Amino acid sequence: MEAPATPVAVISEAVRRKVLGLVGLGVRGRLAVSGAEQVREQARKGGLALALVAQDVSRHTLDKVVPLLRAKRIQIIEWPSAAELGAVTGRESTAAIGVVDMALARGIRDAVGARSPRTGTDSGDAARDAQRRKG
Repeated sequence: MEAPATPVAVISEAVRRKVLGLVGLGVRGRLAVSGAEQVREQARKGGLALALVAQDVSRHTLDKVVPLLRAKRIQIIEWPSAAELGAVTGRESTAAIGVVDMALARGIRDAVGARSPRTGTDSGDAARDAQRRKG
């Protein structure tokens, strides 16, 4: 089973700004890596919780990153612009950003309303269900 890709083109501008803000904090706090090669390296090590992949980069770059992320069952959020991703990392553009921190990944998933690839449920629902089971 492949990890689902979540397109971001359908989200509001406020959500878009929130996600970019979270990603920017993650990059500055070393909770995320940027660039196709860094993302691939972390994916190979099993250290990624989530990936944002720009859809306007070359097909060659996408072919190097996306199949590995899917094979490792890392959730992919499709981002329309490499320039937007690059702006939050201090670069002109970047093809991909990989989130290594689980809490940051959960915050980004919650912001876009994405479902958790491992449970198939909304990550917020899974946390609430776990709390109910505890007592």
